[in-house]
Amino acid sequence: MKTNTRWVYGLHELKQVKRVAPKWDDVKGLLGGKGANLAEMTRLGFPVPPGFTVTTEACRAFLKKDSMPRKFWAEVDAAMRALEVKTGKKFGDPKAPLLVSCRSGAKFSMPGMMDTVLNLGLTPEVTRGLAALTGDARFAWDSARRLVQMFGTVVMDVADEPFEAVLTEARAKRGVKNDADLPAEDLEAITARFKEIVAKEAGRPFPESPEEQLHLAIEAVFRSWKGKRAIDYRKAAGISDDLGTAVNIVTMVFGNLGSDSATGVATTRNVSTGEKVMEGDFLINAQGEDVVAGTRETRPIAELAKELPAAAKELARIAQALEDHYKEVQDIEFTVERGTLWMLQTRDAKRTARAAVRLAVEFAKEKRITREEAVRRVKPDHVDFYLHPQFDPAAVKQARAEGRLVATGLNVSPGAATGRLVFDADTAERLAKEKNEVIMIRAETKPDDVHGMLASKGIITSRGGRTSHAALVARQFGKPAVVGVMALEVDEAKREAVVTRTKAVLKEGDEVSLDGTTGEIFLGKLETKQPALDDPWLLELLGWADSFRKLSVIANADYPRDAIRARELGAEGIGLCRTEHMFFEVDRLPLVQKLILAKERSVRDEVLAQLLPLQRADFDGLFRAMNGLPVTIRLIDPPLHEFLPRRETLIREVTDLETRLELNAPDRPGLEAKLALKQRMLLAVDSLHEENPMLGLRGVRLGIHMPELVMMQVRAIFEAACACARDGVKVMPKVMIPLIAHTNELKVERTMLEAVARQVMEELKTKVRYQFGTMIEIPRAALTADQIAIDAQFFSFGTNDLTQTTFGISRDDAETGFLSEYLQKGILAENPFATLDEPGVGQLMELAVRLGRRTRKELAVGICGEHGGDPKSIDLCHRIGLNSVSCSPYRVPVARLAAAHAALSGKGK
Repeated sequence: MKTNTRWVYGLHELKQVKRVAPKWDDVKGLLGGKGANLAEMTRLGFPVPPGFTVTTEACRAFLKKDSMPRKFWAEVDAAMRALEVKTGKKFGDPKAPLLVSCRSGAKFSMPGMMDTVLNLGLTPEVTRGLAALTGDARFAWDSARRLVQMFGTVVMDVADEPFEAVLTEARAKRGVKNDADLPAEDLEAITARFKEIVAKEAGRPFPESPEEQLHLAIEAVFRSWKGKRAIDYRKAAGISDDLGTAVNIVTMVFGNLGSDSATGVATTRNVSTGEKVMEGDFLINAQGEDVVAGTRETRPIAELAKELPAAAKELARIAQALEDHYKEVQDIEFTVERGTLWMLQTRDAKRTARAAVRLAVEFAKEKRITREEAVRRVKPDHVDFYLHPQFDPAAVKQARAEGRLVATGLNVSPGAATGRLVFDADTAERLAKEKNEVIMIRAETKPDDVHGMLASKGIITSRGGRTSHAALVARQFGKPAVVGVMALEVDEAKREAVVTRTKAVLKEGDEVSLDGTTGEIFLGKLETKQPALDDPWLLELLGWADSFRKLSVIANADYPRDAIRARELGAEGIGLCRTEHMFFEVDRLPLVQKLILAKERSVRDEVLAQLLPLQRADFDGLFRAMNGLPVTIRLIDPPLHEFLPRRETLIREVTDLETRLELNAPDRPGLEAKLALKQRMLLAVDSLHEENPMLGLRGVRLGIHMPELVMMQVRAIFEAACACARDGVKVMPKVMIPLIAHTNELKVERTMLEAVARQVMEELKTKVRYQFGTMIEIPRAALTADQIAIDAQFFSFGTNDLTQTTFGISRDDAETGFLSEYLQKGILAENPFATLDEPGVGQLMELAVRLGRRTRKELAVGICGEHGGDPKSIDLCHRIGLNSVSCSPYRVPVARLAAAHAALSGKGK
């Protein structure tokens, strides 16, 4: 994008904008998403009120020096004069008043996070003139009180509560429920009281100069970019802090001019389910903020045709045209002023994960987008949602039978959530940081609540519709939410919610469960179950993703049940079977402990003979579950002390047993035997003690030190493989030797173990294809990968240990200690144990791949650490030329999509 010399552009000047911002992404960067789309709708001939946009460059310049750039106000004044000519109205003129809105609009949509002011230009004289011109004094004074209230809160930092208290008092005095039922004389008095509140709370009077109102509003919108709620939202959404916001100054059109006027918000399709039907809310005789604020009960958009049929027909036509033009579901705002439709906004709609998948697939099937684009549109987080536990239907049925169903509202964001009720955002954030699961409940949420919403497991509001602030934020961040729960009267001051039907009282701290899919709220905790991956749109989309990705996606699975689940979720093999997990089983741990404690070879041989059939059965189950797919089995890795009790525990148990023996306990013989065993374990723990066992006798070192143990494992692997092969099961065992630092370690162990494999195949007169490979977990292994590849038929990066040894830190200690401080202070941008450190660990991996394939051209290289399910790490693996990523079974669908995204990015080897 070229350097811009203008701070302001009219909505009709899109051609001029494109001279400095030729690409649409550049246009959005300069004018913000709202300004860019208003300009585009103007170009397309849709009914958009005249206006102009102040660029994001002006915002950045203002925030840098806390003052507007040179010639800025001159450009704004010139744009206002042009607006006066275009509309035939004049700013501040009671005879032909021009009123404008001032709305933020960043490059990326941030619903409700920054500030808006409506009805700028109203003064007492202009208000009376507006009343005379329209013949509707109520409308004029309603507009004036809205201006003072919004300007007071947004520009002059006055709390909203004093204003709401005045409105509540006025409604009560008149005996009405809605502000729309207050007469003109009440609204005039309310406006005067609002100005008194502003003067008292802000320490300065409300500005009666239209120009001053406009200037202060623009500055306030710019400053709102740095507001806490906007910062919290950007952090959660991954939006850069240095983009800034544009400001849109648009001629006001009014939906509060009577029964032939309305305002509404809609999406061109249902963004909760993805269904192809317009969804939204509207109000007759109202302004825009009324729809999203929840102060009045909205009506579904389908009913607009009954009230204003011509406007509804025109809205449907434009909605379809916008969807066709943008090739994306649109979120639109509109106003009907005395029967005439005006478009105030269009943007790509936020949607739930389920809707995102269905919409992408259906748009591709409708030939609006390609399958590649459909796959790109669905984020890994969307797929992750499908794998979150859902409430068990049996538990829901039982809860209903027990009368625990509290209330039902609008199911605006699906998912299951259980937590303790909290009634404000700060408490929600604080308790969540203390590892508590919370559900935030409010009458309606406001932008200032966003930090609490992000911290909560779920969100409940008693007011608001499908386009309310709570619904938008919940859908954006995948938070289960139920809104518009009319059966709850929320009293945030008392910190309680009353169920109107039963008069039951829900207090702060009470545990509730909400189902964002059905809109139901239950008392207490409901059991959850792992969902089945049976959504037809998701299955189709993942099938498309599989056709694009280059990386094979395999799974970490230690037991046949894990392998079966991994296959169901699309895994193409097992990339890591951690055999030591099998040794921790109840029936095996005593055997392993006996092996460790044994001093005689005969005792060790006896234990190994008992372990052999158990291990053989383990591998037999894995091979059969993965019939025809490779199974990578890592030989025992952890140090032996991990199979024994902790030293502190043993000392305590030995001391206790000695004390009981001294007291001549009646079961003395049994205690003596138990004491002897515990003492032997304590001696073994002491003999095996290492200052840093993570870097000690483990992996290949343990295999060389105790060869009979790994030889038993290899015998079990090949006996199982041969038995399966004789039964017609296709097997491909890949034996992985862990923690190699030197090529000679691998050479010694592979020679020993391959001899066992050949011996078993000769004994059983059966041959199977197999490979011996290694894990690259030590920097030295990566640096000497060309030598190691002589004896390794495949590599698999153990990125947890490679990260630990590269950084020189223990993950367990770091993640419970200083690592969080490093992340908070920005020393590290990301947790290196969650996302691969590309400059360090990533560079070692790339070097190892290059060196390994220099020796063995077709060397297969994968990753089997926890990073294998992280989309950013998967992208790195694609770019450096890996063949596969292995992750937990439940991350397999996420990895499949992330691998497709990596391939479609066009980067990689």
